[in-house]
Amino acid sequence: MIGAGNVSSHLAKAFDKTGKNIIQIFGRKTNYARSLAESVSSGFITNLSKLTTEADLYIVSVPDNILTEVLEKINIQNKLIVHTSGTVEMKVLQKTSENYGVFYPLQTFTKTKNVDFKNIPVCIEANNKINLDLLDELAKSISENVKHVNSEQRVTLHIAAVFACNFSNYLYTIADEILEKHDLSFDLIKPLIQETAEKIQTHKPIKAQTGPAIREDYQTIEAHLKTLSKFPEFKDIYEILSKKIINHKKKK
Repeated sequence: MIGAGNVSSHLAKAFDKTGKNIIQIFGRKTNYARSLAESVSSGFITNLSKLTTEADLYIVSVPDNILTEVLEKINIQNKLIVHTSGTVEMKVLQKTSENYGVFYPLQTFTKTKNVDFKNIPVCIEANNKINLDLLDELAKSISENVKHVNSEQRVTLHIAAVFACNFSNYLYTIADEILEKHDLSFDLIKPLIQETAEKIQTHKPIKAQTGPAIREDYQTIEAHLKTLSKFPEFKDIYEILSKKIINHKKKK
């Protein structure tokens, strides 16, 4: 496991539970590398010059902006290597080894929160059928939802995930700040968030849309914008999203 961050931590623990032998963890920070290594009974390194050549698979899980830099320091004698990025093309690995692919778990990860890998989509890609079959078998050892996805499709998935997860979480942050400044608890809207998440399990998102914008309730929208004059950094976001919802409805 090359990397000791959120994705690598969850993957390592998931593989460990299925009996896979993780022989080495690389991490730039000693405490992160040691902690993860201890949790899966593995050795650890903080210098890629000490990377073992004895593994069957090398999983590179580092931030996209340092991936190329990390790959330049890897010498694995054409062993199978994959990255876990949602946006980086598979071919970035072709200078590192003749055997390469992608192992992309489509989920948001936090080190302190356990996840059940069984239902997490794992999107795989490889440069030939032999390697694809190997990754398919590995993915199915931890997940019941394995998909063969090419690099272009993976980028599209990642964009959709940013909208659905990262952007929506920022909107939760806005809601939390607005409530906090009015001495109200974010807990009050947690049941609403939960119901919205549950609703789209059985309904198309556009069919589940509610609120003043989808109703074209301009009176309520104006009242909200007036209140949001106290939060100018959020007022623009409210206005843009409301207009987008209204326009989307009209197009449909």
